[in-house]
Amino acid sequence: MSADAHNDRALPAWLRPVALLCESVEAAQLSRFVAPADRTPRPASVLVLFGEGAAGPHVLLLERARDMRSHAGQVAFPGGAQDPDDADEVAAALREAHEETGLDPAGVAVIGVLPSLWLPPSNFAVTPVVGWWRTPSDVHAVDPAETASVHTVRLDELLDPTNRVTVRHPSGFRGPAFLVRDLVVWGFTAGLLSRLFALVGWEIAWDDSRVVDLPGDRPSDLSSDPVTGSLGDRQRHPVNR
Repeated sequence: MSADAHNDRALPAWLRPVALLCESVEAAQLSRFVAPADRTPRPASVLVLFGEGAAGPHVLLLERARDMRSHAGQVAFPGGAQDPDDADEVAAALREAHEETGLDPAGVAVIGVLPSLWLPPSNFAVTPVVGWWRTPSDVHAVDPAETASVHTVRLDELLDPTNRVTVRHPSGFRGPAFLVRDLVVWGFTAGLLSRLFALVGWEIAWDDSRVVDLPGDRPSDLSSDPVTGSLGDRQRHPVNR
């Protein structure tokens, strides 16, 4: 973690609760899955990158290409499996983000690393690396064969209760989802965002009884390994800039 990122004065006030959360949160608060002793998960990283533009705070997301063999068409954080040459989970997250979106890693201040979360179907242990986009750079879909589009999605769009639903997968799985613009954010990404919003007090009460089926043009497999479980009721506060 950079010294600047460790200094609260280097962060906007609205992001400081996230930095504090990174120092104390436990995996059980983010997911109910724990890797059994007889499994050796494969390491992976994602970059949860918060920035701020003229329209307000946002997070970087991408949409996977719809003809990929796995995760096709899904909205996700930039990230992927750690390579042997990666120094650590932070290096892997920044490398993947650069390869997928053209992001300049030099403009990212890493403010914390969340506990690794085990994804049973794929046996990945995914480490979310949380960053502040202190010097924004242009981003785009570097390889159309892997990434369909790249988006900076405003936090007020994600927090808007009218954009939040419970999605129902054909398998019977139900989990939180965000319907923003023409994007359906669900599975691991939606689960982690939902928990972060609740834990830092940003969540605005929403109707989780509003259930929608996963749209037919979206992937129907569970290779995204949705994070399930409940955080329960927590104090809610708006994202104050």
